[in-house]
Amino acid sequence: MKRYFFAILCLFGSFFQVSAQMVWTQRYQDYFDQYKELAVEQMKKYKIPASITLAQGVLESAAGKSDLATKGMNHFGIKCKGWTGRRTYHDDDEQGECFRAYNSVYESYEDHSIFLTTSKRYSSLFQLKITDYKGWARGLKACGYATSPTYAQKLIAIIELYKLDRYDQQKHYDKFQTQHLKSQTLQTVQGAPRHIYAFNGNYYVKALAGDSFRSIADDLEISYKKLAKYNERDKNDVLEADEMVWLMKKAKKAPKSYKGKVHVVKAGESMYTIAQLYGIRLKSLYKLNDLSPDYMIRVGDELRLR
Repeated sequence: MKRYFFAILCLFGSFFQVSAQMVWTQRYQDYFDQYKELAVEQMKKYKIPASITLAQGVLESAAGKSDLATKGMNHFGIKCKGWTGRRTYHDDDEQGECFRAYNSVYESYEDHSIFLTTSKRYSSLFQLKITDYKGWARGLKACGYATSPTYAQKLIAIIELYKLDRYDQQKHYDKFQTQHLKSQTLQTVQGAPRHIYAFNGNYYVKALAGDSFRSIADDLEISYKKLAKYNERDKNDVLEADEMVWLMKKAKKAPKSYKGKVHVVKAGESMYTIAQLYGIRLKSLYKLNDLSPDYMIRVGDELRLR
């Protein structure tokens, strides 16, 4: 009995020690902000708590800065067993161990989900509620995911410090953010034409020759009428190759990094093409520069962006 209580005291002692050492950092927060929607997408597809995915990802990858993450896009420390894809080597429990390597972070997150759902070792975890992050954390340690004796406590401490369990309650996710991450894999592996770019709190694609709002909208499963409206165009317009097509309503200003900067008008540019370039609403660009809608810009004009 004394031995039992001593073990319990040691367990609580280690948890409080880990919690006390866990300090909020901007680097961790930036990681969660970047990948939270991807974690929710994976939760919807594979029934793995988003909080657990994020906590494992940030811990295993040192917030995306570890050698495994930078060289092989491996955010979850998954080794090569059963893997036929690209590989990278790293000292872990032993020297020069083989780890899986990916073409993008999206691919790493997807493989992590498949790794957990297809392994009998982790099958018991899927009997837990999606909101039971403590059970998942302890179960991952008990099933042998990591050798660290405080692995579960670390995951729980991260989740509670950054309130990641709120994502386990999330019903929807930003589809364009996850498609943006996924398109990095598609572009590399499949040469896919619909690469999604991120800028100014928004997302855009570059039109192909002969593209229309309808063809882009069909590929991305969104309304072509809304797509045209976001880009301040007629829904039936034919687009030029490489033209930027914004996927959400544009902002009123350029990003903060453009504060104090101006755009110098070049030959062939219009107020509309400049507004599209920076993801700004056309009306807002006129307003920022105290110009009337009938003003004809000239080469060399300087336009404020914020």
